[in-house]
Formats: sequence, structure tokens, C-alpha cells
Amino acid sequence: MTVLAFTIILFAGAYTAGLIGSLTGLGGGVVIIPLLSVFLGVDIHYAIGAALVSVIATSSGSAAAYVREGITNMRIGMFLEIATTLGAVFGALLATIAPTHVIAVLFGCILIFSAMNSLRKKALHVLNESSPLAYKLKLYGSYPTSTGIIQYGTKNVLGGFVMMVVAGILSGLLGIGSGALKVIAMDNIMRIPFKVSTTTSNFMMGVTAMASAVVYLQRGYIQPGICMPVVIGVLLGALTGARILIRSSPEKLKIFFAVIITLLALQMIYNGVTGKI
Repeated sequence: MTVLAFTIILFAGAYTAGLIGSLTGLGGGVVIIPLLSVFLGVDIHYAIGAALVSVIATSSGSAAAYVREGITNMRIGMFLEIATTLGAVFGALLATIAPTHVIAVLFGCILIFSAMNSLRKKALHVLNESSPLAYKLKLYGSYPTSTGIIQYGTKNVLGGFVMMVVAGILSGLLGIGSGALKVIAMDNIMRIPFKVSTTTSNFMMGVTAMASAVVYLQRGYIQPGICMPVVIGVLLGALTGARILIRSSPEKLKIFFAVIITLLALQMIYNGVTGKI
């Protein structure tokens, strides 16, 4: 295959990955890694490096809008980013020595979990008071809605912090944003309102991916020839996905693409178990 043909196929695949990632809320990284490693035969470490760069690009673009609207809680995000950054660096170092077939199987399992989690109905809850530790750290806030400003508190700070370390390790190890685990840490454990937890998670994903990307860059796993078409394709695909969401039923699309992502995950697990990766 020529370099031009590889780049065109990679760009088209990245566009599709960005589209699916946007419609499912999982991000383009979860699709770009199977595409590169399974279908294009790229070493999974280089695939993870390209996915990390795409996560940084997409997170930076969308997070700015949520911060401007006042929905993202910057204080909670920066506090929890301590945990995810430490975990991400550890995960990235672990990825350089872990067997590729183990990474492939683990990636497939996390992909299935993320696809199923994207279909989960989100509970709406708002704590009126924070726990003593959350209050001491000032991990509370407010966000605007159509009916006015809503004040909220948080709890289980240590539980959320530990879950963020796990999310960071998986992000560094697998090259994903770990958005599903971050939302679980904030939404289910710390009881932060879902709208705030998703936007704060989006803000954090880019920072976490950047910490992992430094390790991959030092190891030579980030190649411009792979990263450039991936980043441009994922960004354009994500923009298209956002427009489709406005005009169509997101629930039906989420189910359709969750099935596709599950099939990709099963293919990754199969290739990992049989040693094809």
C-alpha cells in the first residue's frame, strides 16, 4: 500500500471514528485504535499514541465551550486531575512493557463496558449539602439551567479520587479518555450532577491524555504521519456527529453504534487471545 493510499484510508477511518465517537459520547479514540491495529496492521503502541493525540484535540475544542458556559467545575476537575495524571503516567509506562495481546484483550473489555455504559439511563440527582471533606476542599458549586442557577454539593471524595487513579491508569495504558470511568467516579460515587460530571470529565480527558502522550512521545510512539490524518479526521467527524445529533434521535443512533463498537471490541479480544496483535 502506498503512503497516499494509507493516508486517505486513515483519514476516512478517523472521520468515521470521530462520527461514531461523537454520537455515542465515547470519543473517537475508542474506534481509532481497533481501526489502526486490527484493520490496518499498525502496531498497537503507535495506534494508542495517535488516539491520545486525537483525545487531546477533541477534548480541547469541546471543553472550552462548556467552561465558557459555566457548567464545568474547574476546581473539582483540577483536584481530580492529580489522581488521573498520576495514574496516566503509570499506565503509559506500564504500556511500554506490557504484551500487546494483553493490551488488546483489556482494551476490548473496556470498550464493551463503555458501550454498555453509554446506553445506561442517567439519574438526575443534586446534593444539597457536601460532606465535611468536600466542604473543606470547597468541592461544590453551581451551574446554569433554563430555570435558573442550581447549587450542588459532593461527597465520597476519597472514593472518587481512587476511581480517578484507575481511570488514569487505563487512559495511559489503552490510549482512551476513560470518560466512562470518570463520569462514574463523579456521578455515581461523588454524586455530582450528571451535566456537571460529563462536562468536567470532558475537560479532564485532554489533560490526562497529555500526561500519557509525553511518555509515548519519549518512546517514539507518536508519529506525525499517523497522527495528522487521525486528528483532522476525528475532529471533522465529531463536528458532523454533533450536527446529526441535533436533527435525529440520539437514542436509536446510540444503540446502533453501541452494537458496532461491541463488535469491534470482540474482534480486538479475539485477535488478542489468538495472538494476532
